[in-house]
Amino acid sequence: MPVSAASAGSPMRHAIVTETWPPEVNGVALTVESLAQGLRSRGHQVSLVRPRQSPGQVADAGETLVRGANLPRYPGLKFGLPATRTLLRLWSGERPDAIYVATEGPLGWSALRAARRLGIPVATGFHTRFDRYMRDYGVAFLQPVALRWMRHFHNLADATLVPTRELRDFLLGHGFHDVVLLPRAVDTRRFNPSQRDAALRESWGVAADAPVAIHVGRIAAEKNLGLVVRAFRTLQRVRPEARMAWIGDGPERARLQREHPDFIFCGVQRGQALARHFASGDLFLFPSLSETFGNVTLEAMASGVATVAFDYGATREHLRDGAHGAAVAPGDEEGFIAAARHIGSDADLRHVMATAAREAVSGLRPEQVAAAFDGILARLARSKPHERLAAA
Repeated sequence: MPVSAASAGSPMRHAIVTETWPPEVNGVALTVESLAQGLRSRGHQVSLVRPRQSPGQVADAGETLVRGANLPRYPGLKFGLPATRTLLRLWSGERPDAIYVATEGPLGWSALRAARRLGIPVATGFHTRFDRYMRDYGVAFLQPVALRWMRHFHNLADATLVPTRELRDFLLGHGFHDVVLLPRAVDTRRFNPSQRDAALRESWGVAADAPVAIHVGRIAAEKNLGLVVRAFRTLQRVRPEARMAWIGDGPERARLQREHPDFIFCGVQRGQALARHFASGDLFLFPSLSETFGNVTLEAMASGVATVAFDYGATREHLRDGAHGAAVAPGDEEGFIAAARHIGSDADLRHVMATAAREAVSGLRPEQVAAAFDGILARLARSKPHERLAAA
């Protein structure tokens, strides 16, 4: 469903409901923040509903903070507790033209209930493959249950927004209604090869021409990190001076540090610091099979870093196998390891791929995503209560 920037029309009032928000560092928080900023840059009024992140936290202008609880296995993150009555009062007083619900937790359910009672059109975002998480945490038998739960949630909305054609087709084939494509972009001004930092590499103890493999993201079981270790050790057998740097944090970090004392752990990085860490690597290893999209793939490509990843999500949409890195068939771990060894050990090949990867994403603009998001919400706001947004 193509949407032009002009379709958004006059300034509108929108509400965004999310259970994660910066300074929390994850793909959902950063994506939702970008969507909110995009709407505001286009002249719209955007109110935000989210859990309180710390005791006594004071809401910013346009924010409503609700009660939350700690998210198991995710230290520092919270989920919002049910708040239907609060939202009914809030939106009865200042009625949004349309609502975007970014997360499927208790707060998200409350937002859907309140929107339906008030007759306000609502879109949901499909950001996380919770069904795949079931497998990663040893309860694969719950995958169908998780998928049914997500289908029920999203089918209460007037549209479900997804970042890839692949995911759209999957959801439509599994009984989801009104699935609409909203592509992603990357800030190519921030994520740029010019951010490469010789001093940072020196602090890692890296020789001038030594390849540095990097992983950026949560250091947790669902990210399939054992494959990163195997791939890097294989590369290291042909390039002993190679180093492995981890950017991020998570429950698996302590174990990895204990078992692999030669690895470099940089912790969570944000903003320009994150851009420097990306651009200072030579090979991005991304073995996750549980992503809905994988923003880090675009960030690596924009940073001029050859990438090895499985062929789905952002990789399927944007990374060309053999040109920008390697797009490996999902689940082919030996293929992933072989690609990491081949690309990681060939500096000339990495340079060619890095240049091509940067060029491939140079045309992506957050402003284009903002315009498309604006158009989707505008169309929902204009629709009658019984109407549904046609699937793309």
